[in-house]
Amino acid sequence: MSGMADAVFLAFARALRMAGVDASAERVHAFLRAVAELGPAQVYWAGRLTLCGSHEDVELYDQVFAARFGGESAGAGRRAPPPGQRLAVRETQAEPRTRTPDEPAVPPSPALASSAEVLRHRDIADLDAAERAALRRLLAAFALQGQARRTARRRPARRGAVDRHRTVRELLRQGGEPARLRHRARTERPRRVVLLVDVSGSMAPYADALLRFAHAAAHGGRGTRTDVFTIATRLTRVTRELSHRDPDLAMAALAAAVPDWRGGTRLGELLREFLNRWGQRGTARGAVVVVLSDGWERGDPELLAAQMRRLHRLAHRVIWANPRKARPGYAPLAAGMAAALPSVDAFVEGHSLAALERLAAVVKGADDA
Repeated sequence: MSGMADAVFLAFARALRMAGVDASAERVHAFLRAVAELGPAQVYWAGRLTLCGSHEDVELYDQVFAARFGGESAGAGRRAPPPGQRLAVRETQAEPRTRTPDEPAVPPSPALASSAEVLRHRDIADLDAAERAALRRLLAAFALQGQARRTARRRPARRGAVDRHRTVRELLRQGGEPARLRHRARTERPRRVVLLVDVSGSMAPYADALLRFAHAAAHGGRGTRTDVFTIATRLTRVTRELSHRDPDLAMAALAAAVPDWRGGTRLGELLREFLNRWGQRGTARGAVVVVLSDGWERGDPELLAAQMRRLHRLAHRVIWANPRKARPGYAPLAAGMAAALPSVDAFVEGHSLAALERLAAVVKGADDA
């Protein structure tokens, strides 16, 4: 395969890992060998046979494959390969594949994915209607997982502290004869994620995409509890509206619930309301809080700075994603953004799909930004 094809397939494997599929380096290597053996027409099955390890992985795989390679083009490659070819994937080494004279020409898979790869880096505000529709399909396959934390619960483990109770029970079963020591270790679970999405007028070009990102985050993170709020002139909790599995139904419910679309921005007052109503009750305590906003503030910047300090003391980590940050020559000179930054742990871009992918890595703790 060409270097371009390798880059496309590796990007596809990275997207699978972001979605929650355990696409290890060994699986990716087997995937590349399988594509070389079966040819570009069977990319779907080459990946499904090598990259998926469970039924849950297959569901996520189908979503990411459709988002990366397109629905119609993807369907053409879902015809199961003959049994002999499946065996060859596992038992033969990859060799250059030549097309027989009577075999119909197949468009190379990089052509199917190149447009999606370009779209990943485009500014959302500059997309036309067709590109926005494609972006929505890509966002539907997103996953957001909170940074792992150790819990008070413990589980059996090969190493760690000695589990005295289990060790004694083992001794009793052995009639007092020496037995192997039993160990236990603390379990881990992802931290809660709280998304505060700015839907004011200055954020209008990005609001739809960011809310669809929030919808995917609420459904795609394994074991991660996600709460979503919109902010403009009011604070609105929209977690229940985003509980619809269908993104379009969720967006319709959200549109009916949010009264202040394209309004002004009162970040300081709304952050104070959020902390008073939800933060002290545990929603933000120990959570990863993500503010998706350009930082324009009509209220008092000092109030915003004070509430950001409160939030920083309460949350495990505060992340601010600003779509304007990617613009050439940008500096956080707006009063609201300048007031908030001292209490922000990570300041990242939020203007494109690639930027949102990096944001997901920062939330998970894989990227320190």
